[in-house]
Amino acid sequence: MDLLNTLVDKGLRRESPTRDEALAVLATSDDDLLDVVAAAGKVRRHWFGRRVKLNYLVNLKSGLCPEDCSYCSQRLGSTAGILKYTWLKPGEASEAAAAGLAGGAKRVCLVASGRGPTDRDVDRVSETIRTIKDQHEHVEVCACLGLLSDGQAERLREAGADAYNHNLNTSEATYGDITTTHTYADRVDTVNKAHAAGLSACSGLIAGMGESDGDLVDVVFSLRELDPDSVPVNFLIPFEGTPLAKEWNLTPQRCLRILAMVRFVCPDAEVRIAGGREVHLRSMQPLALNLANSIFLGDYLTSEGQAGKADLEMIADAGFEVEGAEQVTLPEHRAAAAAGGCGSHESAGCGSHAAAGCGSEAGSGCGSHEGGGVCGTASSPEPATGEARTDLVAVRRRGAGTDLAPNA
Repeated sequence: MDLLNTLVDKGLRRESPTRDEALAVLATSDDDLLDVVAAAGKVRRHWFGRRVKLNYLVNLKSGLCPEDCSYCSQRLGSTAGILKYTWLKPGEASEAAAAGLAGGAKRVCLVASGRGPTDRDVDRVSETIRTIKDQHEHVEVCACLGLLSDGQAERLREAGADAYNHNLNTSEATYGDITTTHTYADRVDTVNKAHAAGLSACSGLIAGMGESDGDLVDVVFSLRELDPDSVPVNFLIPFEGTPLAKEWNLTPQRCLRILAMVRFVCPDAEVRIAGGREVHLRSMQPLALNLANSIFLGDYLTSEGQAGKADLEMIADAGFEVEGAEQVTLPEHRAAAAAGGCGSHESAGCGSHAAAGCGSEAGSGCGSHEGGGVCGTASSPEPATGEARTDLVAVRRRGAGTDLAPNA
């Protein structure tokens, strides 16, 4: 297929595909799906080999969010039966992080629900970061706290944060349809603040909210322009008790095409399969490792993922290897730029960044809400849109904020 040959050539050169080419990837047929995966897999292996980076989430503060993000179980007005608790103490957060690190994770993502942190919250998270780093010398720490005020990103970096996550989530044109309490521009501003402070940027999207192919391409091209080092791709988990509870628009094939499109547009960025992989990709999760080079280990913020042991077995069985703490995730040109602060990817970009910024975490609401995550045992076919599926979404009842051992 000429399209795929062209996209591979461009990906190996870090050259941007055209918008029409990206749309064409999403429009490919199921008959061509394995060819699409194989082509995007060439780009993934060129920049990242067969390594899979493991990340581990610690939900520092669950629920009680004043923002109205339609996809989020922690939103204002949500009736989802999730865990609700205020800030974990630094020692509690470090203990939770230790479980993920013992399971093979090299990055810990510290997430807190809310519009954004107060200065006191930044002090609290800074203490948590220092506690984790004192106990785990080589760990990477990413903070995901919502909209940042002036100076807060710099304080997090001084405390030892390596990265900041804040997702764009969807296209600018449709952002107002999913959130009214803050704007798309607010999100871009926080991405730029993190970038300017020298934090490695993590910013991604949520697929499956009823958006069009054009919306998906628009948000991914916007991310390429912002040039984050990592791009989390979340697949909406329609929590019962949220406005999008009946939005079941994804199939495993659709998810694979979306991941392939993101890889072609952001060839040398860390592409992470985030919330929702277990319920939407299901038995095709191993195939997705040919497209993404990063996943979350174990559970998500408010929902369960498949068992951590199953994650590790999946990676090995698919012929990949867990990335070690001593290995550098990013390609050499990106790693060199990041060493001087994420702010300087002149030619590194997800491809071609001009007035770049950097981003933030998986499916986040106004800072913390991955796209969901579910138990790893779901195998039933995708239901029709309009039918709520409470059986496929397992609310997290273990780990941070509970007395039960975490899944890692």
